[in-house]
Amino acid sequence: MLRVESLVAGYGRITCLHEVSLEVGAGEIVALLGANGAGKSTTLKAISGLLPIRAGRVVFEGETLNSVPAHQMARRGISHVPEGRRILARLTVDENLELGAYARSDRKAIRQDRDRVFGLFPVLAERRRQLAGTLSGGEQQMLAMGRGLMARPRLLLLDEPSLGLAPRLVEAVFSTIRRINQEGVALLLVEQNAYQALRVAHRGYVLDAGRITLADTAEHLADNPSVRSAYLGG
Repeated sequence: MLRVESLVAGYGRITCLHEVSLEVGAGEIVALLGANGAGKSTTLKAISGLLPIRAGRVVFEGETLNSVPAHQMARRGISHVPEGRRILARLTVDENLELGAYARSDRKAIRQDRDRVFGLFPVLAERRRQLAGTLSGGEQQMLAMGRGLMARPRLLLLDEPSLGLAPRLVEAVFSTIRRINQEGVALLLVEQNAYQALRVAHRGYVLDAGRITLADTAEHLADNPSVRSAYLGG
């Protein structure tokens, strides 16, 4: 579904990604692991058009997306849920979800997808008329994920969904990631909690200083001594 070929990207004069190549197949969850500053979020931004690509290619379902602007990506079937949630605090839950479907005009299907989001995150249905900025951190993360799903993506780019959440909410978020995937959405998952990421992922990559250093099944990565030492606490 997604093929990233020898991707080079960065900020200003600084190059952060050095010929990064990875793939996400239809129906897969693929984890992208690495230390802080390794280039994980930068990779997602380059894929979704938020960061210019200096070299290489991003190919989605056979189409090269290098020149597609970020605001057009949802129409192509890619949603990006950024690190830090980035919900619109002064709008209600309903209004945030509505904005997730900004590129769509099929009102009946939009209502169906909103009901689907409420099915995944029942607490959002209870808070639908509440200002998003008054939600708890976990509820805001649910809203960010729900807003991403309102574009009806075939690929979801998910950046640090468990960041700052209590352990019981982390379990709930990863359970929902499984459900989203079971409904047919592929995911490229950036996550500091490598243990949880490898539990839900099919495959994974390890990014170190802007370069892919390991690629394997999630099971094999979880058993890899260097991965265990660096990301799984031994």
